[in-house]
Amino acid sequence: MAAAQTRAAESAPVRLPAPAKLNLWLHICGRRRDGYHNLQTLFQLLDWGDQLTFTANNRGVVELLGSPPGVAVEQNLIVRAAQQLRPFAADHAGCTIALDKVVPMGGGLGGGSSDAATTLVALNALWQCQLSSAQLCALGAQLGADVPLFVAGHSAFAEGIGEQLSAVQIEPRWYLLVTPNCHVDTGEIFSHPQLTRESPAIKIRALSTALGRNDCEAVVEQLYPEVAAARNWLSSYSPALMTGTGASVFAAFCDRNAAEQVAAQVPQKWRAFVAQGVNESPLHSAMRNNKLLGCRQEA
Repeated sequence: MAAAQTRAAESAPVRLPAPAKLNLWLHICGRRRDGYHNLQTLFQLLDWGDQLTFTANNRGVVELLGSPPGVAVEQNLIVRAAQQLRPFAADHAGCTIALDKVVPMGGGLGGGSSDAATTLVALNALWQCQLSSAQLCALGAQLGADVPLFVAGHSAFAEGIGEQLSAVQIEPRWYLLVTPNCHVDTGEIFSHPQLTRESPAIKIRALSTALGRNDCEAVVEQLYPEVAAARNWLSSYSPALMTGTGASVFAAFCDRNAAEQVAAQVPQKWRAFVAQGVNESPLHSAMRNNKLLGCRQEA
């Protein structure tokens, strides 16, 4: 009887995407008094990323299956995001979350932030917290500067520390992502004395979606030569740039076939993925397809 009651308390599993992102360019416009940096960047969402499966229950416990090696479960952003929602959910609200991880850690692709955002959006619906998108973005910003992007769910021009978002429409393109076998320490890059920090700010009306520059790239390539090697290799096929603070690099192609032809030639020592840029997050499409209510529209 107890087992039957437990099964009855569980919702049907809901599988949702946690898409990766690219920084099509990244400018650092100065250091803030709080030690962070003011940024301007163009975020491109991708149709590829991690997958999370949520099975809500009324046992009051959050269980994570599939946390990457070396990451303590209680420190995983998925679990921390679930705990952020605790004050807004019923006391007995719980969930089992299974993570299918494909986005490289430390690659500058936003994998952990996207996992956290998908958790916030999914549990807001499954636990009937009824928070607005703005409220979820505020919670997400406490977990990481990229989390609001994935909660808002649209490719965007970003300012501040990356949390001030203006949705943009970017012409769909196919990208080849190459990730060398190194893990870039973001804190090390932003504290480096040679980091460019005085790029002039631009206005959104002057925004260009063309491949620009990444102010972190020179320092990363100095400290991690494998990133430079990957970018130089990819640049022989199409202009390549590093995303975020690395280590992943990317290049745009006219169609999927062209990207996959180059992907087939990537040295085996590096990981390679082909993905299409999208304007709306696959998470938001999946929420509609699963008939989940998501967020309230008002702040």
